[in-house]
Formats: sequence, C-alpha cells, structure tokens
Amino acid sequence: MPNTNMPTDGSPTDEARAVGEQVMGQAASAREAVSDMARTAADTIESGRSAAASRLKDAASAVRERSSELPGGERVRDFANAAADRLSTTADYMRTHDLNRMASDVEAVVKNNPGPALLVATAFGFLLGRAMSRD
Repeated sequence: MPNTNMPTDGSPTDEARAVGEQVMGQAASAREAVSDMARTAADTIESGRSAAASRLKDAASAVRERSSELPGGERVRDFANAAADRLSTTADYMRTHDLNRMASDVEAVVKNNPGPALLVATAFGFLLGRAMSRD
C-alpha cells in the first residue's frame, strides 16, 4: 500500500496525485479482498461437492429400497424409481464435474431455455424469501 503521508509542496497537482495513489492503493486492497473471498467460497463449494454427491446417492438408494412399501401401486413405484434414477444420475454428475464445468452447463441451459429458467429462479427466490422471513 502506498505511503499516505507523502510530502507535497502543496500544489494542487501534487495533492491530486497523492489522493489518486491512495485511492488506487485502497482499490487494489479491495480487489484482493474480493478475490480472496471468491476463492474461499469456491473452495468451500468444491469441498462440499463430494459430500453432496454422496448424500444424493444415499437418498437414491433409500428411495429404491422403500419404493415397494409405497401405497399407490405400480405407477407410484415406477415414479419413485425414476426419481431415484435422477438422484443417482445427479450424484454421478456432481462427482465427475468440477465447479467451473457445472457453472458453464447451467449457463448453457439458461441460455437455451430462458423462460423456464426465469420461472425456476422466481420460484426459488420466492421460497428462499419465505424461508428467510419466517421467525
């Protein structure tokens, strides 16, 4: 960080230069702090990716095991098994793709399907807002 106690001869040019250097130093510090925060968030997400994939796989197994106990007949069991297959596929996807690849895949889906993506984002925002506003 630059020295903020720079001696100046008092001219407006020197004072402006000193203030400019001080602002540049603070901007660089802020940029570095934001970069560190982003890196920490990415590392946290990346470390949780494997755990999330394992939980999804466990949920898929639990749904498959209990699908025969569900009331509603064959159609409900088929639906439960299809849901278990989706959970398992999602777990495999999370395990084999890194955070950057998943982000680019989501971006591609949103670009190709803007209407449904907007509806999903709206619903998610609504549910998140409701969850956070509850006492």
